[in-house]
Amino acid sequence: MNTIVDTYLRTWNTTDAAARAELLTQHWVEDACYVDPLAEVAGRDGIGAAIEAVQAQFPGFVFSRVGEPDSHHNQTRFQWGLGPEGAEPVVIGFDVVVTNDEGRIASVHGFLDKVPA
Repeated sequence: MNTIVDTYLRTWNTTDAAARAELLTQHWVEDACYVDPLAEVAGRDGIGAAIEAVQAQFPGFVFSRVGEPDSHHNQTRFQWGLGPEGAEPVVIGFDVVVTNDEGRIASVHGFLDKVPA
């Protein structure tokens, strides 16, 4: 479960579009979906575009794991932070990642716990 979370966060932190597309291809199913209070996208291209939009909105910020993930069956839940590297996160969220039988990410259901004013 740590590998799933680390791979997921690495995808969100990768700013090079080609490298991010490679991570999406390797670790996400083709028709994966992502939904949170601010976005609902499907497919690797849609997810890549959503990631790029967040990176543009928060330049230089990185996603980090907050606490330990919890997992059962093919789903893993964990809390994450977004902020300057090594600093207190500006945004904190909670995601549930669902994988297929091969361990590739099929869907993500995200929640926002702390957002800037």
